[in-house]
Amino acid sequence: MRRRDLALLPAIGLAAPALAQSDQRPTVTVAVQKISNSNTLETPREQSNVGFRLSPLYAESLIGTNWTGDMGQVPELASAWRRVDDRTVEFDLRQGVRMHDGRTMTAEDVQFSLAGARLFGSGEGRVRGGITAGQDGLEPQPEVIATARRTFPGLERMEIVREGVVRFVNRTPDVTIEGRVAQNVGVILSRAAFEAAGNWLAWARQPVGTGPYRVVEFRPDQSLTFEAHDDYWGGRPPARRIRVLEVPEVSSRINALVSGEVDFATDIPPDQVAAVERNARFEVLGSPINNIRLIVFDQNHAVLRNPLVRRAMTHAIDRRTIVEALWAGRTEIPPGMQLEFFGDMYLRDWDNPRFDLAEARRLLREANYRGEPIPYRCLNNYYINQTATAQVMVEMWRAAGLNVQLQMMENWSQIQEPGPTRGVRDWSNTHVFSDPVGSLARAMGPGGPLQRNREWTNEEFNRLSNELESSTDRARRRVVFQRMLAIIEREDPGYMVLHTAATFVAKRRDIRWKASRGWPLDFRAGNLAFPA
Repeated sequence: MRRRDLALLPAIGLAAPALAQSDQRPTVTVAVQKISNSNTLETPREQSNVGFRLSPLYAESLIGTNWTGDMGQVPELASAWRRVDDRTVEFDLRQGVRMHDGRTMTAEDVQFSLAGARLFGSGEGRVRGGITAGQDGLEPQPEVIATARRTFPGLERMEIVREGVVRFVNRTPDVTIEGRVAQNVGVILSRAAFEAAGNWLAWARQPVGTGPYRVVEFRPDQSLTFEAHDDYWGGRPPARRIRVLEVPEVSSRINALVSGEVDFATDIPPDQVAAVERNARFEVLGSPINNIRLIVFDQNHAVLRNPLVRRAMTHAIDRRTIVEALWAGRTEIPPGMQLEFFGDMYLRDWDNPRFDLAEARRLLREANYRGEPIPYRCLNNYYINQTATAQVMVEMWRAAGLNVQLQMMENWSQIQEPGPTRGVRDWSNTHVFSDPVGSLARAMGPGGPLQRNREWTNEEFNRLSNELESSTDRARRRVVFQRMLAIIEREDPGYMVLHTAATFVAKRRDIRWKASRGWPLDFRAGNLAFPA
């Protein structure tokens, strides 16, 4: 392990608060590649793979996801819900839910969390029916408000029908309200704790929710410590404490596991699975998840302004070779920006632009491309196998006659900085619920990150995105979805699908635990057990 990593481990143990000596439950220590990209734990600010991984430990939504099963919707803080009409969903709140500050969750907490100052601020533009904090210094960051508006674009108000029953009212018809509410943007947090916080950053680094573990210490870029929330409605948590350590290097995470300093190590590359499992004390669990790895194009770049060049780039990549060579076949190539859990919205006859060097070269000739450089900004393995994948793709593009120049960056701010040197970058898109609105419209549509970053836009796509979000005609929605894919993946490419992301976690074999089919680490009762 690196000197920094070795120095960190004992320091965290000293910093953790003392607990009752009679509590014999173990402490679980987890080594992760990154704890938070934004140095906060406020979920709309941390919409990333690292944020999705940890937020279920401390925060919950009205509707949950069966992460270790079929990925379907399950009751969480709402015990039941029902459609009133195309614009309205009513929720029965779970009774007796205790929050981390000792309060019982109320309908006012739900109204505040989904439609109040926590997401939308207390100024102009807030939706009606929310709660205004009315305190200086608690206004959320602009990114929080932007994410909230994109997650709930049609929210008109949250009504308290009576104590224990709330109603989500949209301005327009929306068949995806339940999926939107299930996202971790709308987790239910304590209104009283928010209003008592000294400032927004203090709140965002120690949010007060309802999850099985409560945040007790967050040291940005180093560690995050949780304690068991013994009044958790879902049963007494099996671990006394969860310690999450930021250990950026794969080798250091594996070494920490083998040495006994940690019990779990996340983000294990496929080529390291066999090496870990050669030691009978450890195993690696994981699978493809609800996330798709992408390459994003900036249509403002002088060369990429021509869609023919972007189309050529999509035909020059052999996805199958990447999956077999770098992933040992352990992941899949989805047919465009969609996953099978879309159900009747899944387009089985769709596919990605085919690997065809002749077609790529033809398009470049038609574009009158003369070998001008195309910058490709990349981080060093933020995603598993990111650097190796980038190097392979640069060679594939070169074989088609494209002069793509890899530029290694240090952080996401550098990756997304606008300017003439922003051309191609890596990204991933998590399908936050089982409908294309939860991925394609959410990430690529009006108000989504791709367009907020001013990398790509298309008038027809935006019009169709709005229709997809408001139409209740299932057959028409399929037609709209397919046309949107045709625009953004084939005609005027805004991104290129690579493969489904997969996540692998190395762990002590004697700990009974089941990996989720998404990013979240589930350490609740029923999914975590220790040897006697």
